[in-house]
Amino acid sequence: MKPKSGTSDQGDLFRSRLDQILNRRHPLYRLADSIDWATFDKDFGTLYVEKVGRPGLPIRLLVGLHYLKHAYNVSDENVVERFLENPYWQYFCGFEYFQHDFPLDPTTLVKWRKRIGPKGMEKLLQVTLETAKNKEYLTEKHLERVNVDTTVQEKAIAFPTDARLYHKARHILVRLAKKNGIALRQTYERLGKRAMIMQGRYSHARQAKRARREQKRLRLYLGRVIRDIQRKCQEPSEQLAIMLERASQIFSQKRSDSKKLYSMQAPEVECIAKGKVHKKYEFGCKVSLVSTSKENWIVGIQALHGNPYDGHTLKDALTQAEQLTGWRPEHAYCDKGYRGEPTVIDKTAVHLANKRKKSMKPKEWSWFKRRSAIEPIIGHTKADHRMNRNYLKGEDGDKINAILAGCGFNLRKLLRAILLYLFKERFKGDSIDWVSLFGRFSRLYQPA
Repeated sequence: MKPKSGTSDQGDLFRSRLDQILNRRHPLYRLADSIDWATFDKDFGTLYVEKVGRPGLPIRLLVGLHYLKHAYNVSDENVVERFLENPYWQYFCGFEYFQHDFPLDPTTLVKWRKRIGPKGMEKLLQVTLETAKNKEYLTEKHLERVNVDTTVQEKAIAFPTDARLYHKARHILVRLAKKNGIALRQTYERLGKRAMIMQGRYSHARQAKRARREQKRLRLYLGRVIRDIQRKCQEPSEQLAIMLERASQIFSQKRSDSKKLYSMQAPEVECIAKGKVHKKYEFGCKVSLVSTSKENWIVGIQALHGNPYDGHTLKDALTQAEQLTGWRPEHAYCDKGYRGEPTVIDKTAVHLANKRKKSMKPKEWSWFKRRSAIEPIIGHTKADHRMNRNYLKGEDGDKINAILAGCGFNLRKLLRAILLYLFKERFKGDSIDWVSLFGRFSRLYQPA
């Protein structure tokens, strides 16, 4: 059913409204009044049916909780719990009076993300940019030059060693066989657990031959369970059939195979090597990110599956930035991972890093030096906005988490920009070192 409105025309004589008791100079209060919330009702209202079922929750509440979740780096459960304690969060989500009960169950956020999908989540990122444009924090001049780079968004899975994959696949098949009433000849629960423990001990002690023996034993147990289930169940259930297929792939795959399976629950995980000294391989998906060269707004971010070559992602990244902002970047600065692409893509000049300084003017060289500014942006999206380890399910979960990380980063920039404006307005005319003053007080509005 269509969502109910979060506001009411009827007042409450015995309670004070939030806008009467909150500090109206608080950055989150100002930001709540600056965002165009009506556009979400217009775009997402078509995803609900008319007069069927109970009324849906207010769309502003669901959008606001996702904004706060990724701006302050908390989980679905924590964002709902902290909602009760923070009246500014309640006002940001559209409530008129202080709430004493949980507004929803955390699982509602999961279901709403599935309903909206990755394309709908791009609307959340677009609204953060529209808010910055309305405040004139982001202008067309800022989009003349952008930085483009890729990174890896790791999935929340254990490091996929062969021994662990054999043990996990056998354990899942045994559990599903019991659930479907299949009497296995032997489950190898005790023997498999012991072999897994000993394989880890031998590997730690650098006893490679003994470790390989235990790994071979784990693979043997998995093969026996697979064949036993196939003999006794000719028509397995849908879930068991899927897990049987994945377990068979793990059983048969070799070290040098391509398109290997690294997780029973997350088959979309890919092994990506980015040349890092401290982390040779990362397991997840590639993410392309576009930021303004000087002001560091994230104007485009998308998760890409299939581990594509960086240069092949540039055109789609620039197109997404144009769709979200309405302006086409004139210059894109990339690293050498984008070699091989044309020097001009749809009226956007592509500049590769590490170009010789002697062949450029000082002004042009300064823009080349700004390319590396995208690296700390990637670091902040991972450390502060939940892109370091993705807990959302499937390929759509990878795309949604990356987009929401960009929303959280832009939201924090908006809060800092509003805070700086409030300080300048309060101490207008005084000779004050704004940088030190802002740095001293801005941490009050940073996440824990």
